[in-house]
Amino acid sequence: MKIIFMGTPEPAAMTLKALIGAGHEIVLVVTQPDRKKGRGQKLSFSAVKEVALQNNLPLEQLEKVKNNKVFVSLLKSLKPEIIVVVAYGKILPKEILELPQYGCVNVHASLLPKYRGAAPVQWAILKGEKETGITIMKLDEGLDTGEIILQQKVAIEPKDTTLTLMDKLFAKGSKLLLKALQQINDGTVKLQKQNESEVTYAPLLDKEAGTIDWQKSSFAIDQRVRAMIPWPGAQTFFQGEILKIWQAKPVDFASASKPGTIVQIVKNQGFIVQAGSGALLVLEVQAAGKKRLLAYQFLIGHDVKIGETLPN
Repeated sequence: MKIIFMGTPEPAAMTLKALIGAGHEIVLVVTQPDRKKGRGQKLSFSAVKEVALQNNLPLEQLEKVKNNKVFVSLLKSLKPEIIVVVAYGKILPKEILELPQYGCVNVHASLLPKYRGAAPVQWAILKGEKETGITIMKLDEGLDTGEIILQQKVAIEPKDTTLTLMDKLFAKGSKLLLKALQQINDGTVKLQKQNESEVTYAPLLDKEAGTIDWQKSSFAIDQRVRAMIPWPGAQTFFQGEILKIWQAKPVDFASASKPGTIVQIVKNQGFIVQAGSGALLVLEVQAAGKKRLLAYQFLIGHDVKIGETLPN
């Protein structure tokens, strides 16, 4: 099919590669402008741009798509059969949604109508879901409200982070998208309206979402740690400084200590912190301005005492 592709991060790049590999004609790639990142504020470009450059695909990087007559004229001139949108980061106006022969389709990382919004993978982990999935849907003017083309369930494993789960979802999502495009092209697609009574939302998270509340259960804290990988990272405080926790696991440990108290040092592993219920074995950390360390390595260079408290 003759496709315009719109996307930005790594999951979108994975999908674009699948479309190229399947032999679809990508007439244009649209992605976000280059951004300054990191402490050095170096200019970096999106994963989708990298794939486009590697494959010599026409590329546009836009600050805005709404009220952009030049961009709309370009799209019309390309006469796309369909526009594929994957984590592009901007809502498309009606005039673009209606432009292609078969409209616009989106790959969304949840089983819609659950977890509509910008952070469905993070929220699925935060809420302790045992499974989530991928949805191929028609785009309309709402927020993830379009008709469903295809869905596939994906299990959430106990050690899954947002990063690992995203990889699994979009590996399956890329294949599901190819199947959906085939159905659209063949005229065999069956659209299903979303059940509005089952809607839940997954709003964008900010840095504060990474803050650990030790009053919560060890399982809830573990879910937060995994949900915040790769960004913003779950964090607590140690001796007045921010300490990020990158890996931990709930453990059985009987203690009368108050939540946030370090209750045991575990040789060659890390340290156990009392939670509101249960306890958490901390396995990998990162002090402010330092590199990530396995928790037992962190213990070698820091004076960590049993009974010390990590405040909320």
